Amino acid sequence: MGDKTMTAAEAVSRLESGMTLGIGGWGSRRKPMALVRALLRSGIGDLTVVSYGGPDVGMLAAAGRVRKLVTAFVTLDSIPLEPHYRAARERGDFELMEVDEGMFMWGLRAAAQRLPFLPVRAGIGSDVMRVNPGLRTVTSPYEDGETFVAMPALRLDAALVHVNRADRLGNGQYLGPDPYFDDLFCEAADAAYVSCERIVDTAELTKEAAPQTLLLKRHVVTGVVEAPNGAHFTSCAPDYGRDEVFQKQYASTPWPQFAGRFLGGDEQAYRSAVRNWQREQG
Repeated sequence: MGDKTMTAAEAVSRLESGMTLGIGGWGSRRKPMALVRALLRSGIGDLTVVSYGGPDVGMLAAAGRVRKLVTAFVTLDSIPLEPHYRAARERGDFELMEVDEGMFMWGLRAAAQRLPFLPVRAGIGSDVMRVNPGLRTVTSPYEDGETFVAMPALRLDAALVHVNRADRLGNGQYLGPDPYFDDLFCEAADAAYVSCERIVDTAELTKEAAPQTLLLKRHVVTGVVEAPNGAHFTSCAPDYGRDEVFQKQYASTPWPQFAGRFLGGDEQAYRSAVRNWQREQG
């Protein structure tokens, strides 16, 4: 329970090819992009990615790092369908398990509770069952005799999430409008790496915010990375909103060109490249 601080590169160095990796956030909101960028700079691939997908999925798919994707959607929010994900999917680059949003959450919850599955009504009577022939149903043993989808646990080797504040012990705090199930990602994983806008003393976490904002508990967190602006270009409310102008640039630029300009160095180089691009745009 000591100091868990590390760099993004140190966190990624603990990951391996072939892992099942959960990525928190939601669409283009509070994604751990500094950690995703560090992952892209590594040679790690052949990943099973579990995510309410946004540019994290788009970038990893475009870079050829994904073997299988488990998701409920992949969106940039203001741009409905993530274009780099779409292109990779149309090429057939990876296997896809697409489920209902509620089923996805129930899969994380089952893993967090160390259960093999949890019953859920979502999916019954829909094409979710047709496109996922491996899914099974279960019948209630009680008088109702109702049939449910048996959503399998989404057990993770590692999770990456981003929050507003954290302490060095691994307690993580969100200050925006929604936790985005980041606590479940961490609880469902064997190891959880949390990036944050700022590391603060433990007492400061509840000085101006309610205890309910302490989303992540230290016992489920393996490492803490201080990464100011670490969700860019996604939002991290209330610290900053989505960088819509830059997101449009990302969405409209061929992947090799985007990666070559913005992902060739470390986070300092990334921020410098973004500033240079912004100056060019006037």
